[in-house]
Amino acid sequence: MVSEMDALRVWFRLIRLHTRSRLAIANRLRALDLSVPQCDVLSTLTEREGLSQQELASRLYVTKGNISGLIDRLVANGLVERRALPGDRRSHAIYLTAPGRELARQGIEAQKAFVSETFGQIPPERLAQFEELLIEARDLVRAKDRTAPMEGADA
Repeated sequence: MVSEMDALRVWFRLIRLHTRSRLAIANRLRALDLSVPQCDVLSTLTEREGLSQQELASRLYVTKGNISGLIDRLVANGLVERRALPGDRRSHAIYLTAPGRELARQGIEAQKAFVSETFGQIPPERLAQFEELLIEARDLVRAKDRTAPMEGADA
């Protein structure tokens, strides 16, 4: 059985890995004049356009207030546009513009390059083991946090 100290040490390493990875990605995206949250919105829209702000907030695990500000900035920069939803005067569907689609592509490529340079250097069998451990840990966290989405979310 793993000791509490061993588990705590691994937990802190995971947190530091997340922080360092997020900072590295942020630096790469900054060169594109994008923040990580902005890139998250753009890349999510490459998978499915026409989402409402509420749907985007739910997919990205952010508040409706945060997504509203993000969308406002992306609209102001000409990267996304709001389109009225038929039958709902208060909600809008969010779509990429041509420049937004291109910037999303560049942001995704920057992230792919980072992954290739880091996780891509781990031997395939060890990477598969790491993924299994992450899924096991995710499931344990989900079991303790009943408010977390259970279906359709990879996190």
